[in-house]
Amino acid sequence: MDIVGCIRSVSGTGLKIKRDHISLMLNTIDPEGIYLRARRRLKRREYFSRGPNFCWHLDSYDKLKRYGLCINACIDGFSRKIIWLKVGRSSSNPKVIARYFIDAIEEHRGHPYSMRGDMGTENGLVAVMQTLFAGDEVTIPFIYGKSTMNTRIESWWGILRKKCCQVWISAMKGLQERGQFSGDKLDINLIQFCCMQLLQNELDDTAQVWNTHYIRRSREYVFHGRPVNMYLYPDLFNAEEHIRQVDDDVLHFCRSECAEEDEYPCEEEIFELGCIYMEENLLKPPENVDESVALYLSLRRWFIQQL
Repeated sequence: MDIVGCIRSVSGTGLKIKRDHISLMLNTIDPEGIYLRARRRLKRREYFSRGPNFCWHLDSYDKLKRYGLCINACIDGFSRKIIWLKVGRSSSNPKVIARYFIDAIEEHRGHPYSMRGDMGTENGLVAVMQTLFAGDEVTIPFIYGKSTMNTRIESWWGILRKKCCQVWISAMKGLQERGQFSGDKLDINLIQFCCMQLLQNELDDTAQVWNTHYIRRSREYVFHGRPVNMYLYPDLFNAEEHIRQVDDDVLHFCRSECAEEDEYPCEEEIFELGCIYMEENLLKPPENVDESVALYLSLRRWFIQQL
């Protein structure tokens, strides 16, 4: 029984209950929980998934959003395979997130049995499409909840930061602290011009390495192995495939409701001027974070001089 949930359900009703009475009730209803809390051995939530594509978890990573680098990802709950990992100019536009979803459905030749995401408006169109695909056969095709409850993707953000994003976060914070990034439209566009493609390449590499690395056994109820193998060969792990087919006409209709893929990483005018500057100065596209920052600072000085 979720004792904490029961207490919270009456916390706003105006009822007054003595602490001693609550303690007595808890000792009667949940003696094991009292014992574990006293020994500081609280039991973690146990995650369970029936097989690949039973539930996809999606969320946005906002650590770089203020700089115009908006990351969104989706992970398969059973195998922990990354379904998509994208950076774009927006992670708040539901039509953009829907495009990621439809691209994934076409790539994986079907939609998941269910999905989980937070209450943000960016997930609204995905939820509608997932519900449309599921029809009447799935009771709850899209599960809304707090980000803290979306454990599969939330726990993976820590891995993404360690393996890929920390160096970018540090570089962007450094620019801001030195007064070299104001957050205005020009600075955001220049960051997008200098960093977007390189960051996407690094995200692609991170996802590929993650999907093919070996996840060691840590708890009895968690499957272990390589995410790509667990995803493609569920029979080897005593699990079942849950991918569901989508009618082509329905898929085509949903595609028409999505945002088109951005032709440029930033506004077209900034992109064209940036390309002219690089060509005139014989500059190559940056290959690491330091080169991206150097290009950004050079372009920023040039643009300010033109104003």
